[in-house]
Amino acid sequence: MYGVYQRNPQDREAAVLYALSLLASAPERDPDLTNAKAAVAILNKLYDEQPDHPGIAHYIIHSCDNPSMAGLALPAARKYAGIAPASAHAVHMPSHIFARLGLWQDDINSNLAAIKIADQMAAMHLHVMHHKMHSMDFLEYAYLQIGDDVQAKAVVDALAAIPESVADPEFTDYFQFHKAMAPATYAIERRQWKEALTQQPAANTPPHVQLIAYWSRAIAAGHLHDSATAQDALKHGNELIEATRKGDKPYLANSLKDTHDVMQAWADYASGKTAEAVALLRSVADTEDKIGKGETDLPVREMLADMLMDMQKPQEALVEYETSLRTDPNRFNGLYGAAQAADITQQKEKAAAYYAQLLKNCDGIRSDRPELAQAKTLLAAK
Repeated sequence: MYGVYQRNPQDREAAVLYALSLLASAPERDPDLTNAKAAVAILNKLYDEQPDHPGIAHYIIHSCDNPSMAGLALPAARKYAGIAPASAHAVHMPSHIFARLGLWQDDINSNLAAIKIADQMAAMHLHVMHHKMHSMDFLEYAYLQIGDDVQAKAVVDALAAIPESVADPEFTDYFQFHKAMAPATYAIERRQWKEALTQQPAANTPPHVQLIAYWSRAIAAGHLHDSATAQDALKHGNELIEATRKGDKPYLANSLKDTHDVMQAWADYASGKTAEAVALLRSVADTEDKIGKGETDLPVREMLADMLMDMQKPQEALVEYETSLRTDPNRFNGLYGAAQAADITQQKEKAAAYYAQLLKNCDGIRSDRPELAQAKTLLAAK
């Protein structure tokens, strides 16, 4: 594609497809984002010339779909849904940038529209269930960030109610993964550790899907200082990772290393090995900072901050919360954790600012989250 691009300097489509080939051939864990930066340099120039071109806007979003570059794609994200309004994927794609930037209402609106269009496309006998589930994943995550647990739970229940028979055959694993991840995320994000402990591996699913239940249990058991349960979750998790390595998709095992390390860290923490636990979570968080993470993945650096808070080290925790909020801005638990840590360390103005931002994000939501009640009480007292 580079040759085509070089030999046809006036052909915009050649340039667009060369940029796409750069994205498709990029190393999976490149901390320098070399190909993405090269692609977006080409695409931004083309976007100035053809702002209504669907491919250009689409690939700018993909190029910048990482914490360090997301802000560069905001103009294209705001434009793209209007360029291709009849495509569920096109209407969803801006939410990749909205989620990266913590623009939760934009994220919600984008995915509600995408789900509506996916339903219209399904009526035309098009295979769009994987697009719909992808939007539902983003929607649950965004609702949780504004404290709207009722709407988040409605998404979890809706996912659970979708029969496997409607899954596109080539997306069966994807279908099963999202159905398993939704309730685990719902429990962990709300800090409902006993609920997270009850997650069960879905029957007749691949090992990497069953792993989600034990990942959830390990995190919860770590917070509850339940060493036996954490070690049991880790044991089952290791078995499932090994089964993945020996299965028909062994390459997936390599992507589960960070999942294993998070489980190991919480098992260590539950067993009183706090130094080892902190070091392991910090290592995973440092890796995430370099190569990015999924838009709806729970940030490991925020987990590290939670662990430090539990260890009664609020000043250290505050540093980690603030670092996490730079890559995952406006997260409910990140803002609350930072506010709490600042409050304990007598940084009252900083605490007030974080509490105020949390309440602003959740404005108009009828939520029974105790964090919001505490934020209102503390701000009223100032």
